[in-house]
Amino acid sequence: MPLKKKILGKKEFTFLEKYLNANSPTSFETPGQKLWLNYLKPYIDTYEVDNYGTVYGVINPKAKYKVVIEAHADEISWYVSYIDKNGFIYVVRNGGSDHQIAPSMRVKLHTEKGFVDGVFGWPAIHLRKGKAAVNPTTTNIFIDVGAESKDEVIEMGINIGTVVTFDADMMYLNKNKYVTGRALDNRVGGFMIAQVARLLKENKVKLPFGLYIVNAVMEEVGLRGAQMVAHKIKPDVAIITDVAHDTSTPLIEEKEQGDFKCGAGPILTIGPAVQNNLFKLLVNAATKNKLDYQVEAVSRATGTDTDAFAFSNAGVVSALISLPLRYMHTTVETVQVDDIETIIKLFYHTLQQIKNGHDFRYLK
Repeated sequence: MPLKKKILGKKEFTFLEKYLNANSPTSFETPGQKLWLNYLKPYIDTYEVDNYGTVYGVINPKAKYKVVIEAHADEISWYVSYIDKNGFIYVVRNGGSDHQIAPSMRVKLHTEKGFVDGVFGWPAIHLRKGKAAVNPTTTNIFIDVGAESKDEVIEMGINIGTVVTFDADMMYLNKNKYVTGRALDNRVGGFMIAQVARLLKENKVKLPFGLYIVNAVMEEVGLRGAQMVAHKIKPDVAIITDVAHDTSTPLIEEKEQGDFKCGAGPILTIGPAVQNNLFKLLVNAATKNKLDYQVEAVSRATGTDTDAFAFSNAGVVSALISLPLRYMHTTVETVQVDDIETIIKLFYHTLQQIKNGHDFRYLK
């Protein structure tokens, strides 16, 4: 079934903004997952939620042959680890949080009473000269919530283990050409796979297999949600989407990291976790439908949930479609809207090339 040139409208972008602005840190993804599932429900037959919060919608749940399309729902964050007598709060990472960008950032502390606003404080530039020069480290950055004592902090509902997220909402750049904000890694992936389900429903596409639209938790701490759900679903095929680096930006060495750019289409990965015949199917779908793409080679792990699916069970036929992104693990992660649409289209067309019982083996 052919698609229109533009497949995203006002309704879809309204959901994207609401979803990206949700606070869903690793191991506490429920707020974002609720938004995502409510959006997805009209386009699926049923859904499941596992013990740790991974959510997946299913189309054709009775089918024996199972295909997964997957993204991860969590965002990097911090845990409160220490509160000093003056009410200043120290933290440890929850995922790959960047301590160098923390000073002067606004944050939200997630308490049982609701959000508490705070800031990562930092000494003024006038006081950081000579012997007093200091650089941010994981042990010296601290949060100020306007408290004067440890007791006052605790009265606010903040305790050891309270999770903290950066406070930075989504915005557009250059007449809506780019989307920027925190947590595009990888809630933009959840957005894209939800749009695939929408397009299948709206275009009345009947797939000959069971399709599992998976939004996994805890990717940022070791692909944990994907590891669990892969064993629960036991899919035959898994196509993962995540983000990858736009290496055209300053301070990145293309000879080391590869040559990738926003606006040049999704990045298709070649590597041990990627099954070669599924990779060829993706390339064929892109070529047939005149969709731009880029290719990345990895020597070992992809570093994404692809690894968790590929090496689960008896080995799952897996592949990775990555969205080029600038400034990963910062509050200004940036992607191009055209690339988002291209990935959605690539999923849509690829799924229609997969047959019931599709045999991807090399030797038959």
